[in-house]
Amino acid sequence: MPETPEQERKEGVGLALSGGGFRATLFHIGSLWRLNELGWLKKLSEVTSVSGGSITAAYLGYRWKDLTFDTEGVAQDFKDKVVLPLREFCSHTADVGSIIGGIIGPFVHPSQLLARKYRKRLFGDATLQDLPSDEEGPRFTIYATSLQTGVSVRFSRPYMADYLVGMIDSPDVSLAQAVAASSAFPPVFCPVSLKRDVESWRKVGGADLHGNAKLRSKMLLVDGGVYDNLALERVWDDYTTVLVSDAGAPFDVMERSWKVRMSQIFRTIRVLGIIAEQTRRLRRRVLMDFYTSGAMAGAYWNIGSKTGNYKLEQAGLPGPIVEDCEGTTEMSEIRTRLNSFSAEEQEQLINWGYALNDTAMRRWVLGLSIQPGTLPYPDRAF
Repeated sequence: MPETPEQERKEGVGLALSGGGFRATLFHIGSLWRLNELGWLKKLSEVTSVSGGSITAAYLGYRWKDLTFDTEGVAQDFKDKVVLPLREFCSHTADVGSIIGGIIGPFVHPSQLLARKYRKRLFGDATLQDLPSDEEGPRFTIYATSLQTGVSVRFSRPYMADYLVGMIDSPDVSLAQAVAASSAFPPVFCPVSLKRDVESWRKVGGADLHGNAKLRSKMLLVDGGVYDNLALERVWDDYTTVLVSDAGAPFDVMERSWKVRMSQIFRTIRVLGIIAEQTRRLRRRVLMDFYTSGAMAGAYWNIGSKTGNYKLEQAGLPGPIVEDCEGTTEMSEIRTRLNSFSAEEQEQLINWGYALNDTAMRRWVLGLSIQPGTLPYPDRAF
């Protein structure tokens, strides 16, 4: 976490995309859709992501060079180049076949099969070097977590890094493999094994484990959300404006208890969930403190947010484009799996991400000068 709210930051805009399976992938599409209409997609300095958010972010980065921006900074072909291919991908199940194939196949791991699906349906043979350079567009940083060192691992075009081990410049890791590592949800999809030439690493400040050749030769990686589900580390360290799109589910209250012998397993899972939730809450609290103190500008929106809580009318702004209702509440209850999402589910999630982005941006970033947007799928009611 940042050392102090007053630390020096660069002028720029960072966008963080959380995890949450295909639900997150689709929710973030809606957020990006509205940012594009506002001309803010072109303003982004960096996009960081974990898990399901990395599917969206990595594909946006992969297609960045194909987007045509007008004089207002709006990509007129955003829907065709980014939205529709991602929607097609989310209409296919990626988890069950990979898990079963890894179980029955003695020589292949589920994570390898997942990476193959990313390669076949989204990225082909593209590598991190196919993301835009810092001069061509925003930097895209994809997060995984090291099972060995317990810290965040960053994949980007300029470098790949585990800061306890070191850094590899201009890595040739495939986008499919980087996204598979970022979305390797435990226990079934982890670890993702990534072998590297031990001589390709260079030592950086704090890399106290650089001398360990085993750590440099083989990385064992798990979902980036294990360490930082909001993908905040880089952007809140570096930029004066930070936007956060959070598709993580609100923590559910448990009333039942397990009395059978196997109940210890479920209790352990529950305890781990509580630990993860407290970390998320801590990060959100620090983020809000930075906003309120003026240390940085920006906006945060969560899939479980209520548009009414933003109090647009009290701020003299036009009201939200979607009113809170039972249907919007249900958005946060949609599964976080990597399985097939129907057209209705996809369009509702995209609409909801768009609506919450519109609400948060107008309330905290844009002010009176911007009118409400129009839902991407206006006929898809909640």
